[in-house]
Amino acid sequence: MNIKKINAVFKKELKSELKTRYAVSAILLFIFTTIIMIAFSTAGIKLETATASGVIWIIMFFSAMTGLAKSFISEEERGTGFLLQISTDSASVFFGKLLFNILLSIFLNAFAIALFFLFNDYLSVAFFGQFMLSLLLASVGLAGATTIISALIAKGNSKNALFPVLAFPILVPLILLGIESFRYTMDGGVSGGDGNFRLMTAYSGLIVSVSYLLFDFVWKE
Repeated sequence: MNIKKINAVFKKELKSELKTRYAVSAILLFIFTTIIMIAFSTAGIKLETATASGVIWIIMFFSAMTGLAKSFISEEERGTGFLLQISTDSASVFFGKLLFNILLSIFLNAFAIALFFLFNDYLSVAFFGQFMLSLLLASVGLAGATTIISALIAKGNSKNALFPVLAFPILVPLILLGIESFRYTMDGGVSGGDGNFRLMTAYSGLIVSVSYLLFDFVWKE
């Protein structure tokens, strides 16, 4: 693993996204449309914190399915996967793409949450620091899972259909913990918040570690 090579892969991903704006444009449109529909359908209804945190996670999950899947699929579509294999080591490819996906996930999740709160201004966050920690851990977990799954299905025939099918079972623990963590930080009255943060940290660390260990085999097959 080489820091310079990781940085080179990260910059390649960033330049590619800034040039095409595929992932950002698609996800921002999805987020905006979804939240507008939710706002219209719940007009005059105040969502409870449990419901609100669940809705936020639905938006975050499908946002990840919309854009983060392109991490390795785009390499196969452009025919650049082989060039990337012979130009750098697999660890640098994994961490370079993972870093880009984490930053993209943080940006998009933060945008989704900010827009959701804008349209539901009666909601508030009791523990802002812990709320941001939940957002960070959620983004790392989502990015870690989607990066390895994207590499796994990149050469498949039904890429878009396979991605959410494979991702959902893997992400169920993170989703459940994330919903409870958001709920805890929003109303401050739910017990077990610290335990959820520890479990989310453990999950995110585990998913990234396992993805790294499997990546060399998946990437080169």
